[in-house]
Amino acid sequence: MKLNRLALLGASGHGKVVADAALAAGWRSVVFFDDAWPERRDNRHWPVIGDLAMMLAKSGSFDAAIVSIGNCQVRWQKQRALVAAGIPLATVVHPRACVSGFATLGDGTVVMAGAVINADAVIGGACIVNTSASIDHDCTLSHGVHVSPGANLSGSVRVGACSWIGVGAVVRQGIEIGADVMVGAGAVVVKPVKDGSTVVGNPAGDHMN
Repeated sequence: MKLNRLALLGASGHGKVVADAALAAGWRSVVFFDDAWPERRDNRHWPVIGDLAMMLAKSGSFDAAIVSIGNCQVRWQKQRALVAAGIPLATVVHPRACVSGFATLGDGTVVMAGAVINADAVIGGACIVNTSASIDHDCTLSHGVHVSPGANLSGSVRVGACSWIGVGAVVRQGIEIGADVMVGAGAVVVKPVKDGSTVVGNPAGDHMN
């Protein structure tokens, strides 16, 4: 894939980090699209040149796209819209991330600086592996998962679709976390978490639905 012009959908703070990582990874230029356009004209250092409808209409003006929206469900929904429109998706890995050659990254996934992804980890589409997060061997993340800065997943952890692992959280080896789960910042997960739950604390044993 040519690394000329990358389009980002979502002119957010997260979008700034994705744009910065993309430039570090070799993309020559980045532009944003956001549904707040035309009121929103820039994302500080980068222009916002249209909304989603314009992005679809101007798909020939860029080489690939990423959805740079933090909300997991929205990010996955928007990525599916891009796929349905035939827009190529990029995967961005910051050059200061460490990703095993035996790991698998899905389309539209971003891996930030300092992150580590070890052998035989499988990361789905539209995932975020954020700053200094670690995902150990044989982990499986479904689509739309966000592993926040400094979070650590031990080996063979499974995480369901559109779940959010909070800043500095720790997940014990072999644990299964369901879909649409919120793991609180600093939580220590030592037992399985059912779909749709929020877990907090150390140990993260209290489920709040």
